[in-house]
Amino acid sequence: MLTDAAFTLGGTPTSWAEVLGFLTGAFNVWLVARQRISNWPVGILNVALLMLVFWTSGLYADAALQVLYVVLGLYGWWSWLYGGQHRTRLEVSSTSRAGWLALAVAGVALTAALWLFLDRATDSTVPFPDAVTTALSLLATYGQTRKRWESWWLWITADLIYIPLYAYKGLYLTAALYLIFLTLCVFGLQQWRAARRPTLVTA
Repeated sequence: MLTDAAFTLGGTPTSWAEVLGFLTGAFNVWLVARQRISNWPVGILNVALLMLVFWTSGLYADAALQVLYVVLGLYGWWSWLYGGQHRTRLEVSSTSRAGWLALAVAGVALTAALWLFLDRATDSTVPFPDAVTTALSLLATYGQTRKRWESWWLWITADLIYIPLYAYKGLYLTAALYLIFLTLCVFGLQQWRAARRPTLVTA
């Protein structure tokens, strides 16, 4: 069973789902940084594993987020292949000021709604950080489906919150994974910024 303990880390059992999530997650972010189309099917497998890990740990918003990741993964797969001009492969581009404003409004609204829901309708012990990281992750994933290079900044911000959050919940391997994610995000930021088109586009 994926929920069975593979080993114990820091006195806390680490499930096979978390181990496989670690491996597929690190590989997925590396593929994204290298702009490889194969990142999307690997990412879908990764989020399915993490959905199980988060649900069993009481991180309900993060668990629900994985369902949206599957939808965004399918969209991103299509977008990278056919989302460019004349249904060509998508190129790395920048976000306009209007796009940033829309993202900021969406982020604040999503965080507030999730925080209220988690605080009042679930037994979550970390409703606010769970809500913030969920909102940031959704916005970052959307940015990656459209190949916006600034989406890496959103991932970096989310990872800086995720690392202590997962350690607090006893998910030490996942916290270590997000430390690796953070390093890969810096690499991805550098790669995508160098490859971006000079013109601004709308969100």
